[in-house]
Amino acid sequence: MEFDVVIVGAGPAGLSAACRLAQLNQQAESPLSICVIDKGSEVGAHILSGAVFETRALDELFPDWQSLGAPVCNPVERDAMLYLTTEHNHVRLPQFLTPKPMHNSANNHVISLANLCRWLGAQAEGLGVEIYPGFAAASINYDEQNKVTGINTVDMGIDKSGEKKSNFEAGIELKAKFTIFAEGCRGHLGKQLIQHFELDKGKQPQHYALGLKEIWQLPADSAAKAGTVIHTAGWPLSESDTTGGGFLYHMEDNQISVGLIVDLNYTNAYLSPFDEFQRLKHHPAIRQHLHGAERIAYGARAIAKGGLSSLPKQQFPGGLLIGCDAGTLNVAKIKGSHTAMKSGLLAAEAIHQAVKESKVEPDYQTLFEQSWLFEELHESRNFGASIHKFGSVLGGALSTLEHNLWQPLLNQPLPWTLTDQLYDHETLKSIRDCQPIHYPKPDGIVSFDKPTSVYLSATQHEENQPCHLHLVDQTIPIDVHLSEFDEPSQRYCPAGVYEVIAHNGTPRLQINASNCVHCKTCDIKDPSQNIIWNAPEGGGGPNYRNM
Repeated sequence: MEFDVVIVGAGPAGLSAACRLAQLNQQAESPLSICVIDKGSEVGAHILSGAVFETRALDELFPDWQSLGAPVCNPVERDAMLYLTTEHNHVRLPQFLTPKPMHNSANNHVISLANLCRWLGAQAEGLGVEIYPGFAAASINYDEQNKVTGINTVDMGIDKSGEKKSNFEAGIELKAKFTIFAEGCRGHLGKQLIQHFELDKGKQPQHYALGLKEIWQLPADSAAKAGTVIHTAGWPLSESDTTGGGFLYHMEDNQISVGLIVDLNYTNAYLSPFDEFQRLKHHPAIRQHLHGAERIAYGARAIAKGGLSSLPKQQFPGGLLIGCDAGTLNVAKIKGSHTAMKSGLLAAEAIHQAVKESKVEPDYQTLFEQSWLFEELHESRNFGASIHKFGSVLGGALSTLEHNLWQPLLNQPLPWTLTDQLYDHETLKSIRDCQPIHYPKPDGIVSFDKPTSVYLSATQHEENQPCHLHLVDQTIPIDVHLSEFDEPSQRYCPAGVYEVIAHNGTPRLQINASNCVHCKTCDIKDPSQNIIWNAPEGGGGPNYRNM
């Protein structure tokens, strides 16, 4: 199938690019044909975010979004930053001690990003864009001049042994003049493009966090607190010298979004991000909001948080790498949706201009450097490295000085840039140098186990298909990682995909691929970079409704 533009990923970046290109089509003599594919069973099925949403990019894309019925109607009313000192106590930080980028005002909304993407998908289709959910991109095609010419989708109907089943359908080659890759954080094709074109040459390594989230339903007669935003730092992660933080947002319809973000540069091999999240909910500052509520959804997703210093070159012959696939999240704001959308708008304008000028490579970089997106990422470029180098307390204090004093007084960011040159997968210490962490048993009221949680993510995969989690070397998990790190995949995976089990008295790694929620943590944190995440059959994975 041939199109002018193929977009891989129906998230905020990809759909914004599609909508903007379609809008530009209305002014063009020869409209472009635009196709969006997504591996989820429907648009929004794989979308997960906190999410406190800044409308800046949406204002540009659809100035009349309110009258068009965008699901953005829960403005922030109350905003608090808590430092959890112990498992029982906390202090509320005053606004002047909280970095300004973390302040949330009424122009921010507590939303479901999955539902916003569904709405963006409907707008795109109304503008003439073709959207095909349930089709996973498997590989990239290049011509003899090393130009990207499109992608191939995953073959359907292959069994575990690699043989064709009766329902076999060959993948489709989607040809394009330009291909936009917007797969989200640690996209498997984006990872290949960065290597192939050396897009990250001279850059700080990308850094990541794992975000875990649940939605809780309050009784209908409970006092409405919609628009309440709470962020936390400190306990429980502080006990293991790990950075990150919690969040609790009151959504519409008496629902609560609660979660924990764990930086994946953590060092203690015994740490389990999932179990740290379960502990967080027992803190009185969090538990009081969950009283009388029922947990109705669970999910997890990696976050690219290296910022401008880690941002690869985003253009190459035949295409662009945008949004969280590149790493446009503003870690100082803990927001990436508006920045992903803006990168999509810039991508559309760059491709529109490239078509007019008959260029092979869109000039995204010039538009990016002239945009508020670059300005915003440049102003916050030190935040992540400061936290990594100095920890939540000192790093947070330095960030507060930079954003609350230096920048307002001198009207410019700091003249130097902090960096963290250590890859996240290089940070784990041997278990000989780590204190074991004994996590309490879930109580089934506030805290839960992984199988119960994965059930709430509505994750489904065709069981009889090749494992999409590929081990480069089958021997490393047991022969190397088990003695050195107690095989950390059984803890860093938030879905119970990896288990070390005894087979005739001999340990082996079992991969429960059907549990995978597509968070990509294994591809990021494996200390030997031995796990390669590939796309399974289209339509597999989680089926998030309101995340």
